[in-house]
Amino acid sequence: MQHQFKGHDGLIEVLLEKQGDHWLFNGHTARVKDSRTLSLYLSDGTTGQATVVKVKDAWWVHFQGHTFCLERIEPGTSDGGDEGGLTAPMPGKVLEVLVQTGDIVVAGQALMILEAMKMEHRIVAATDGTISAVHFAAGDQVQQGSALLELVE
Repeated sequence: MQHQFKGHDGLIEVLLEKQGDHWLFNGHTARVKDSRTLSLYLSDGTTGQATVVKVKDAWWVHFQGHTFCLERIEPGTSDGGDEGGLTAPMPGKVLEVLVQTGDIVVAGQALMILEAMKMEHRIVAATDGTISAVHFAAGDQVQQGSALLELVE
């Protein structure tokens, strides 16, 4: 499953896949050692220990002498780096558009409903603001990462 995080150096995409008793982390093998430690086996044959701690909405990762603070970007919300754009978390079909251009919305308000993988996904406002554009209508097919709506604070 694809995850996105915002870190000091920008957007970070992570692909996690469960493989029996271990995980594939962007193609590298990772085993959970305890509730906060991952053993990583890198493609160059080296290994490393990563300590991971969640504090409020941030993940703190200590790896190879470096500490990183990462904030997970929830699918369908703005990461703050695309000027308020809200994107499709996966390919799917727009079931319902709940807002129109010019609407004032509040953080957490549902804006659009997508159907993907036989499930409904609500696209919600990450912050209070005004809808500046709606790019798709009910019935439209969307690709992962497509800008669905634009929200300005």
